[in-house]
Order: sequence, then C-alpha cells, then structure tokens
Amino acid sequence: MPRKRRPRSPWFSPRSLISGWWRSVRVRWYRRDSDSVVFASIVALLVGALGTLLFALFAYNAEQRDLACLARNVYFEARGEPPAGQYAVAEVTMNRVASPYYPKTVCGVVYEKRWDTIRNRNVGAFSWTEFDRLSEPRGEQWQQAWRIAETVYFRREDPKLDGATHFHANYVRPSWSREKRKVAHIGRHVFYK
Repeated sequence: MPRKRRPRSPWFSPRSLISGWWRSVRVRWYRRDSDSVVFASIVALLVGALGTLLFALFAYNAEQRDLACLARNVYFEARGEPPAGQYAVAEVTMNRVASPYYPKTVCGVVYEKRWDTIRNRNVGAFSWTEFDRLSEPRGEQWQQAWRIAETVYFRREDPKLDGATHFHANYVRPSWSREKRKVAHIGRHVFYK
C-alpha cells in the first residue's frame, strides 16, 4: 500500500524556516571535516582561559610568598631598629634580588646558603635563617615589618641606600667588610655597597 504524502507547508511558514535553519546548523556542526576544528577551538578556548586563571593565581601566590619572606627578614634582622634601619634591611634584600650575583626571588635571596671555607659548611646569608626554631612573628612589630616590606617591594618610596647589598651589626667586623664601600650606619647596622 502506497504511503500517503503529507501536504507540504508553504516555504515561508515560520515552522519551515526554523526547522530548515536548525537542520542546516546541525548539518554544519556534525560534518566530519569540521568536528576536529570545532573540538580543537573549544579546547583551545578552555585551555587559554584556564591558563590565564592559573597564571594570575600563581603570580599572586608568588608575590605573597616574596612579601612574607621580605617581612620575615625585616622582622628577624631589624625588629628592634628604628624604621630607617628596617627600610634599609628591606632595601638590601631587594638590591640583592636585582643583582646578577644573587637569586632572582626574594625568598631565594633570604634563604640563600653559600659555602663558608672557614666554618667548612653552608652558611645562610642572613643569620636568623640558620636557627632551627624561631617564634612565629606577631604583634605590632610584625605589622610594621609587613608594612615596610610592602613599601619597599612595591617601590612606594625612593631608595635611600645607593645599591647596598651587604650589612652587619655594628658590634662585629666581618672580613668581607674590608673589601666593600661603607654606604651608611643606621641604628645598630652598617651598610655596604
């Protein structure tokens, strides 16, 4: 028995326009030659968005880690010093980061260890990094160290020391100080270039 034909709707009916449009979209979407292109485009967009998000997240974390290292250095090296001495310690740390002779991150500079032939062991660049246990920084002195670290890290003030990369307490005289040029004496620290 022959099938009955459905009457054809006029070519201008809204239903035929929509179904025709949808059919052409589906045909274009599912064509074999464009599947890989569409899939690759979607994956590229997702990977790009994820990469941007991860980069921003890691950059923020690295910045916070560097600020914490700088603040700890200011706190443990100069918390009893006047603010000018604390700024100077932070500045020395940042000058080392800028120098080609030291690590390129603040934490790398703060926790750097070098071989000392006299002691026959690795020695920390800053004395407090050699202690096994330290009390956790807190209180007003910690908050001040953090503010000073942010100020120096983000260069909110002009540097006061002209490229100084070394300092020591005024009650000691290390052998390396004879080879350096004295830049300033602030509080109980002497700074060298």
